[in-house]
Amino acid sequence: MISAEQLIAAATEQTGLDDFGGDSFREGLEVLCDSLDREAQLSEVGALAVPAQITGSLANRLKVVEHARTHGTSSEVIEQPVFVIGLFRAGTTLLSNLLDRDPLNRSLLLWEAQDSAPPATPAEHRSGERVELQRLAQSMLDAMNPGFKAIHHEEPDGPTECITLLGADFKALVWESVANVPSYGEWHLRADMASAYEHHRRVLQVVQSGGVRGRWTLKTPNHALALDALTTVYPDARLVYLHRDPVEVAASAFSLVASLSGTFSDADHRATIARRWTDILVACTERVDAFRDERPEVPIHDIRYLDLLADPIRTVRGLYASWGEELSSAAEQGMQQHLDDNPKGRFGSHRYDVADFGVSPDALRERFVSYLSRYDVTASSA
Repeated sequence: MISAEQLIAAATEQTGLDDFGGDSFREGLEVLCDSLDREAQLSEVGALAVPAQITGSLANRLKVVEHARTHGTSSEVIEQPVFVIGLFRAGTTLLSNLLDRDPLNRSLLLWEAQDSAPPATPAEHRSGERVELQRLAQSMLDAMNPGFKAIHHEEPDGPTECITLLGADFKALVWESVANVPSYGEWHLRADMASAYEHHRRVLQVVQSGGVRGRWTLKTPNHALALDALTTVYPDARLVYLHRDPVEVAASAFSLVASLSGTFSDADHRATIARRWTDILVACTERVDAFRDERPEVPIHDIRYLDLLADPIRTVRGLYASWGEELSSAAEQGMQQHLDDNPKGRFGSHRYDVADFGVSPDALRERFVSYLSRYDVTASSA
């Protein structure tokens, strides 16, 4: 049995701290633990790894709250942060990596999302012991699931999804990606996300207080589910929305979740993954559309996946133009260097097909009729 109280006690013992900055995380943690026990069918590896990941998230939260309290980081200003809000598997990682190459931007790095306090100084931001510890953790995942790098890869010292920060309030899709927890997922879709974004801001304030500053460029498709909460905490946020054929989005998302959760379970959860993640993807598109209809004064810049693939630099240039800015030569050179260093298929090819999950493309497109009618989205062979 996975016990919320035992995980909390483990994080407290690990850090010597006990102030979580409120108890907003507890209900989600309890629902997640119950769902893991009843539904996840974790393997021996999963029964060790998943609770350890939860404990790590709790421990990082404790350290963030302590650092914020003792160093007064609540006065740190987060100004006009950029949020790439989705869709899943529509080029959000590519765009995030390109934005990271602009010296004026500030990404959340993989290692610091996991170990946020104390914050890095400029000298140790992309090197040092904590970066190497994250590299070791990545190598362990690679050893357990060598094919996952072809599906999704992040460098320890490169940008990551800020979903990890939402996950520390236990209101995030990250937990559904590592385990089959549909009951938790249904609870999460109904949850009030305000406290998750308040903790999200607290983490950003802590990590930038070390001296590594700039315009935050952040991404996770989880944001599509909670734009009201996001824009309440970050009222001047700049939102970016990527579009791709939903059949391809779903096929790639199903494959990613099956591969990652399959690292920690030997059970065949493909049917559940197809049902749950179709519902999640539909909810993402519907909630973004509802937000746009209710809040037309909030600009959202749209990017087509095929345009991003065809000419990444031109696409980013257009994004900057929508903000009234020009892409600097230094930023453009850095972005081109990233493209040169990371050709498509660098870690192998990723094959995906909704048919592998018992889903008909035509039936799936029926679920996205509203999305397809609103946006100029075409099928891709990419």
